[in-house]
Amino acid sequence: MRTTLLPLALAATFFSAAASAQQVNVICSVQADWCNLIATTYARTTGVKINLALKGSGEALAQLVAEKDNPKTDVWFGGTGDPHLQAAEMGLTQEYKSASLPQLYDWAQQQAAQSGYKTVGIYMGPLGFGYNTELIAKKKLGVPRSWADLLKPEYKGEIQVANPASSGTAYTMIATLVQLMGEDKAFDYLKALHKNVGQYTRSGTGPIKAVARGETAVSISFVHDAPQEKMAGFPVETTTPSEGTGAEIGSMSIVKGARNLEQAKKFYEWALTPGAQGFGAASKQFQLPSNKATPVDANVPDFKKIKLINYDYKKYGASDERRRLIARWEKEVNSLPR
Repeated sequence: MRTTLLPLALAATFFSAAASAQQVNVICSVQADWCNLIATTYARTTGVKINLALKGSGEALAQLVAEKDNPKTDVWFGGTGDPHLQAAEMGLTQEYKSASLPQLYDWAQQQAAQSGYKTVGIYMGPLGFGYNTELIAKKKLGVPRSWADLLKPEYKGEIQVANPASSGTAYTMIATLVQLMGEDKAFDYLKALHKNVGQYTRSGTGPIKAVARGETAVSISFVHDAPQEKMAGFPVETTTPSEGTGAEIGSMSIVKGARNLEQAKKFYEWALTPGAQGFGAASKQFQLPSNKATPVDANVPDFKKIKLINYDYKKYGASDERRRLIARWEKEVNSLPR
């Protein structure tokens, strides 16, 4: 009897172990609807379960740092590219050259090359302003069309932007202004802007949602986050600053020491396919996908109409530079009364 049961027990153990191996742990730094759609579809089509943790890019980087000696994450999907470059520099992510790289736009391939192929661009989205058309009209405010406009006294308490310590969106704003104006002038600008900021939110999408709900008139946010709110019936429009603006390269990285490495690589390859990249627009997220074969939704911002600066992703993606600029912002700007 024992000789019969033992192989059965071993078989049960084997299949149980095999089943448990069919999973991948993903920190997802895009909107929850997109994360959940990816997880559901991937599990249904591959049989592999995605264990999701939804975190902004600043929080995601902090988690990878905390887990460095015992990683619990396999893949970090989405969020602004600067923290992904910092993770690469800090040795938190590992090199992986996808066979799909030649199918991607140059900016996505450049992101991979600059990181030593420890991350890759999966989408691009420009920084700009969101505004509530009803509040703007009711309060007789002008539509903000430039960085300079946001300093007007009429906007006192009417602007929301995220905190750069927790949000990649807000750090992109600081890095953009430094490159546009020079560092000292950029911080003079941020100090003046501080007087008009009603709240610094934790996440980068918080301000545009506050605009949609009528809690604030203006947000500094990625303009691709606005169409979803507009489609839900909220009175939201966007502009991009006339002086020039930066753009995020949303990125994806495999964590060094990933427990489910083979599954991580398979997910990574899948996430770069046109089919997978189409889930952004399907979940009402309208960044420009990095795979050139992915259909571009009509709601994706027209980059030809936006004045983009020549954003130095390598310099401002360095951990020391990010840490220094955020520390300066905390000391010189966030500490001021409003």
